[in-house]
Amino acid sequence: MQLPLANRRALVTGASAGIGAATARALAQAGAEVWLVARRLERLQALADELPRAHPVALDIRDNAAVQAQLSGLGIDLLVDNAGLALGLDKLSQGDPAEWSRVMDTNVMGLLHVTRAILPAMLQRGRGDVVLIGSVAGRQVYPGGGVYCASKHAVRAIYEALRLEHVGSGVRFTTVDPGMVGFTEFSQIRLRGDEAKARAVYQGVDPLRPEDVAEAVLWALTRPAHVNVGEIVLWASAQASTTSVHRR
Repeated sequence: MQLPLANRRALVTGASAGIGAATARALAQAGAEVWLVARRLERLQALADELPRAHPVALDIRDNAAVQAQLSGLGIDLLVDNAGLALGLDKLSQGDPAEWSRVMDTNVMGLLHVTRAILPAMLQRGRGDVVLIGSVAGRQVYPGGGVYCASKHAVRAIYEALRLEHVGSGVRFTTVDPGMVGFTEFSQIRLRGDEAKARAVYQGVDPLRPEDVAEAVLWALTRPAHVNVGEIVLWASAQASTTSVHRR
């Protein structure tokens, strides 16, 4: 039997860890040839060595010129815009503008750079899939998350604009918005390397795993061509909202 993503050429950003790495594995196992994009080449190479037909691309997606130079012309017909981060839990009145810029430049501008590099060729061919990894933070704001939430609200707005702008094009657009996802570097990065605080985020809770998000992405991509799964929201069973979490 032919694998469901055989003959597909996929690109995953933020592929060096977490949701990105899990998604790259899922797509490769489903038959896709996968380009792995992130800044840490050694991590990408290790993942590429695990997978059939995988290509590491060391790239900072905040650098638009580099993105256009390295990603345009690859013939990608399946894009997963996953790269993103949060920094700190400061109130806006106490936040660091340099950190705000890093978050917005990665989560919003980086996503735009990559989508701009890949989407025109999909539109020209009249087929393809673009999956944006958003967050429940793009649906509900919480204290200490203003800038990160703003970035993920922007991702949702971009998704909605893409669907309106390119209806009937043959390209499908999907946003997958997870709640708390454990077993990634997200909390360690957000809490500036404080391992104890990062572990406490998930104490007494069974959070989502990166593989759960990857399975949702794969499910959306493998629907028949006439079906566009637009929005998937994933919560841990113990999480009712961005601020309501039941802990054992």
